[in-house]
Amino acid sequence: MKIAVLPGDGIGPEVTREAVKILEALDLPGLTLFDGDVGGVAYKRHGVPLPDETLTIAKSCDAVLFGAVGDPDCDRLERRLRPEQAILGLRKELDLFANLRPAKVFAGLEHLSPLQPEIASTLDMMIVRELTGDVYFGQKGEKVADDGSREGWDMMSYSETEVQRIARVAFRTARSGDCRVCSVDKANVLETSQVWRDTVKAAAGSHPDIELSHMYVDNAAMQIISNPSQFGVILTGNLFGDILSDLASAAVGSIGLLPSASMGDRKTEFGRFGLYEPIHGSAPDIAGQGKANPMATILSVGMMLRHSFGREEEARRVDAAVERALADGIRGGDLGGSHGCEEIGAAVLERL
Repeated sequence: MKIAVLPGDGIGPEVTREAVKILEALDLPGLTLFDGDVGGVAYKRHGVPLPDETLTIAKSCDAVLFGAVGDPDCDRLERRLRPEQAILGLRKELDLFANLRPAKVFAGLEHLSPLQPEIASTLDMMIVRELTGDVYFGQKGEKVADDGSREGWDMMSYSETEVQRIARVAFRTARSGDCRVCSVDKANVLETSQVWRDTVKAAAGSHPDIELSHMYVDNAAMQIISNPSQFGVILTGNLFGDILSDLASAAVGSIGLLPSASMGDRKTEFGRFGLYEPIHGSAPDIAGQGKANPMATILSVGMMLRHSFGREEEARRVDAAVERALADGIRGGDLGGSHGCEEIGAAVLERL
């Protein structure tokens, strides 16, 4: 079991260190960890945010544990050299087209959500976002308009093939839960979304056990806030998924508790290759101060065990250890508590 550990910048090394302790404590057979540089630290050491050596390590492993990238010292670099290009490059080079982002309010933390507690307690969904297509990766440019002003343009597009493969991920994910998928688009005004909706409908024919519904993205945003219990799996494109997943994470009350997985079709000896990371950024303002909450990274380890290694028992143990630590009052600053990064990691490890 080979895992590439890419801590990155800011609080990335701190939270990743605690997650690795959890991995090692599970005493998994044949577990080998490989370290690599990404982001700003990689630029400072190697001149690029994603060195060839790091990419080679990632490709040779069964999964990647990723920390965070982002360094204010690199903000004035040309775009191709900025730290954020590391994660974009990994997604592209590893063909990680499916982003799985769970959003769940943990028992006892309902008061931290901006939603009413009785609504927040029902929030437990998985957003499956297409990750390598849509307007983010379409052709783009800038031109001079007829009146002499600047005009920017970006092309939004999806092929049936792209939609079919992300739909399969959503249906497979729903099957391990309550078998509900809500496909979110804007088919009333976008041709791209009409192709999306038609393709998802056709793909659903091969999954009769899955209950499929459709919703426009503006309505979906309102429903996530007003009635989140209606959602099991939300399937959507890159742009809409980016927005809705952040909306759902805000409803949870803290991004310090939210893991994610980025996956493709590549299979390994154990399962499907994936990259696992907390959704929070590098938080340079608290880096090196021991204030970061490592729970999201630890929960990302749980997702890794479940999706890339088929280790459901160990995944449940990791999730339960985090839940018990929270129930026992172990809270970082993001949750209104005073426990530090190592202290939180030790508390989860003890309960594991």
